[in-house]
Amino acid sequence: MIVTLENFNELAWQKMDNLLPAIIQDSATGAVLMQGFMNQEALKVTLESGNATFFSRSKQRLWMKGESSGNVLAVKQVLADCDQDSILIAAVPHGPTCHLGNHSCFPEEKLSQQNFLSYLERFIGERKNDPVEESYTARLLARGTTKVAQKVGEEGVEVALAAVAETKEDLLGECADLFYHTLVLLEDKGVKLNEVMEVLQKRHSK
Repeated sequence: MIVTLENFNELAWQKMDNLLPAIIQDSATGAVLMQGFMNQEALKVTLESGNATFFSRSKQRLWMKGESSGNVLAVKQVLADCDQDSILIAAVPHGPTCHLGNHSCFPEEKLSQQNFLSYLERFIGERKNDPVEESYTARLLARGTTKVAQKVGEEGVEVALAAVAETKEDLLGECADLFYHTLVLLEDKGVKLNEVMEVLQKRHSK
């Protein structure tokens, strides 16, 4: 179920000695970022503040992820499993989640190829304000919507030509270029990839 301030007391707190495992998942890529524990107070604070807050078993107190580093986890959704004794939290990480400086506390986990598009979208957004002499992405965005859109058009033509007259490797490379430049255009227009996915899902369900 979706956990809210109205129903969080319905979770199986007594079954789990008032401490539920909470798995944090990157809301964009689906990557598992970390696992912690929450008591009722920690979950309530999480739901109220919008920042993931846990119960530290070693310090015996609440702690908000990022309270020292600033690398908070902005919560988007909280779900309970079918037994209501564990929590899955979708969150946007602001900086590395792991104290070792890694994006995830499970650094060996590989992003699925589908979710890599979401990772690339975030990467493009981070590069937007880089010095133009150091970043192709920043340089392209600095040229404005018309130039970015023109680049998408060029890449679309190159994909079509590669499909008709070139090798599979050429087609793969041109498709990769088109995907990348389309994401740059979406960043330029302030459109999120998940908005495009919502349109595709609606069409698919018809």
